[in-house]
Amino acid sequence: MDFTNKKVLIIGTGKSGIAAAALLNRTDAEVVLYDDKKIDKDAVLAKLPKDYKGRIECEGIPADCIEKLDVLILSPGVPKDLPFVLDFEKKGVKIIGEVELAYYYTKGKIVAVTGTNGKTTTTALTGEIMKKAYKNTLVGGNIGIPYTEVCLESTDDGVTVAEMSSFQLDTVETFHPAVSMILNITPDHLDRHHTMQNYINAKLNCTVNQTEDDLCILNYEDEQLRKEAEHIKAKICWFSSKRVLKDGFYYEDGTIYRAVNGDSEKVVNVDEMILIGRHNYENVMAAVAAGCFMGVPMDSIRAALREFTPVEHRIEYVTTINDVRYYNDSKGTNPDASIQAVKAMSGPTFLIGGGYDKGSEYDEWIEAFDGKIKKLLLMGQTREKIAECAKKHGFNDYMFVESMEEAVAYCKKEALPGDTVLLSPCCASWGMFKNYEERGRIFKDLVRADN
Repeated sequence: MDFTNKKVLIIGTGKSGIAAAALLNRTDAEVVLYDDKKIDKDAVLAKLPKDYKGRIECEGIPADCIEKLDVLILSPGVPKDLPFVLDFEKKGVKIIGEVELAYYYTKGKIVAVTGTNGKTTTTALTGEIMKKAYKNTLVGGNIGIPYTEVCLESTDDGVTVAEMSSFQLDTVETFHPAVSMILNITPDHLDRHHTMQNYINAKLNCTVNQTEDDLCILNYEDEQLRKEAEHIKAKICWFSSKRVLKDGFYYEDGTIYRAVNGDSEKVVNVDEMILIGRHNYENVMAAVAAGCFMGVPMDSIRAALREFTPVEHRIEYVTTINDVRYYNDSKGTNPDASIQAVKAMSGPTFLIGGGYDKGSEYDEWIEAFDGKIKKLLLMGQTREKIAECAKKHGFNDYMFVESMEEAVAYCKKEALPGDTVLLSPCCASWGMFKNYEERGRIFKDLVRADN
């Protein structure tokens, strides 16, 4: 798309909006960066390039944009069904998201990683694998580095590994990755997508422009993905953590294998890696599949697996105090993610949960406790809802806390040698924290304080 002399309105002054404005500042577009709430314009301007030529507006879309606008760019957090967005659509305004904008400027091949859980770990690991063979490997997207921030660094002989959320994929039109991954699909963000099918369709958008020359990596143990695979044009590569596959990747008895026409090759023994938990073995298989398709030698892939350190906030080991191990899983913002974290713990566990209500149900999470959870500490908007669910399933070892400080202090006092303390909230952080990163870092700081 040519943005020359186009009037462009970018909605949202977070990381993605600022990165999009910085990108378009390099063009001859007339850029307006807008937020619907009162903002500190000087603080926003300080995050933009010094030569930023556009405007920054807030508290009401400017009249000149309403009268004449060529392109509307939505940050991931902005739903496409808001009334003002629909009004612009009726006027014929081009509406795109950050991913579509970045794609216009991306060179080389793209690996897109999505799924309800495991995206960040898999994206980071895939990036490390690609670096073994591609000098210019870029990693961005929902992982915390806006896609629009890295796209201009891409080269024809390089690879961009992009973590894609359902919010980002919701506005995809031409985005075309050489490799797509859908790690799993379980209910999440229904407050945004309204129905499960809308959520599924958003995830599937990473495959819509793929062809028979591309690869789509899917979890065989996800029944929904097995159904949807029939409609995907790209070649399918399956992975499974529960059964032996004749073709694809599978986990069995502590080892990950690659199978081709029934012949299996050992990839790695999981004890050789720092990553723990069956869900992480699934993430590894997906990343290895991408590496193989992109021509990375298996010995290089194995080296990346052995060297890889888990990402921050995802079952991240913090420290051991008085023989009590502490783990930060602040990125566990939905039941399925927190279930995987609970399963990865090996002994009696103090579990800190609760937060913003995204409309999730908690039955499967409570059922996954399986006698392992010694005490459940609940905070935030969802604490009563989770408590009622816990009682329904016969779990009564819970308590309410008002803050992370209170939760950590209780755990430090009550946990015995051999116990584990796990922050895996099962809920979003909004309302008590800016984001899950802040929540996780506060937890870690409190754990390490005075020790």
